[in-house]
Amino acid sequence: MNTECVASDTALPREMQAFLRMLSLADRVVAARPLTGGVSSDIWLIETPDQRLCIKRALPALRVAADWRAPVERSIYEYAWMERVQAILPRAVPPLLGRSADGAMFAMGFLDPRDYPLWKEVLLRGEVDPRFAGEVGASLAAIHSATAKDAGIASAFASDHIFQAIRLEPYLLATARRHPAIAPHLHALAERTAAMKRALVHGDVSPKNILIGKSGPVFLDAECAWYGDPAFDVAFCLNHLLLKCVPLPGSADALLRAFAEFSSNYLARVDWEDADEMESRCATLLPALALARIDGKSPVEYIAAESDKGRVRGLACALIVAPRPRLVDVAEAWRDGIARR
Repeated sequence: MNTECVASDTALPREMQAFLRMLSLADRVVAARPLTGGVSSDIWLIETPDQRLCIKRALPALRVAADWRAPVERSIYEYAWMERVQAILPRAVPPLLGRSADGAMFAMGFLDPRDYPLWKEVLLRGEVDPRFAGEVGASLAAIHSATAKDAGIASAFASDHIFQAIRLEPYLLATARRHPAIAPHLHALAERTAAMKRALVHGDVSPKNILIGKSGPVFLDAECAWYGDPAFDVAFCLNHLLLKCVPLPGSADALLRAFAEFSSNYLARVDWEDADEMESRCATLLPALALARIDGKSPVEYIAAESDKGRVRGLACALIVAPRPRLVDVAEAWRDGIARR
């Protein structure tokens, strides 16, 4: 065992030590270290002689440049989302090991990145597999379909205040403050999204939260879980495929094929509402989310040049003002305005 991973009693947060005692694991820990990369939670990797697990605790203030605060009770909804999905697609979430009595933290099995690579890292290496993108779309549709029109799930995930704080405000409303000329459009999109109650939403379906498993995608970080508009999940993920065309021009065609595979696999499985209406909400929300990843509270780190930011801004604003109701049309506009340059 690498001794640099061993945490002293003072290194491992006291609350996590107490949680490990609750799980009857405190006396079996041989190593512990904090994992890096997250902005919204403290996550520790814990090793015992026969297993590796993660403990996750939500932070009240996110580690970003902007002032961004969020209710810590989102951990309750995150664990509940994983429990629901475990019953629908058992291999689409990590093994769940328990949560603290107050719901402030939970434990899950650690999935080794050698066996479960992070989709974002694979994409940024220029390794684009449209087939896997299609699997993500199909899995997401299965989750939405299984939870749609369910009053019990709607009641259990009435987390509107959290979704407002960590999605609608920092993405759409913060961006509206930066772009007053199109603010009415962004406010209208936020209001429409908040009012739409259709299915259980993950809220952060991004390649940084998806592992490539041998049996399909594994979803992480459901802190934004909410019963609302599934179009948000679709647009949120497709947005990342479009944005990666900017730093990866040589992979743009493959990324757009991945966009098409995700879209077609998802839309073919929409059985809880009219698929055309669903697609229209996705297509009209998508450019607003693209603009938000440039000028909102959580800009993507891989688009840094001002010239690239300007290209995304220009195209996103044009599509917000003159929306296109089909995803294929959004992709074509992106191909013409971004990918072909």
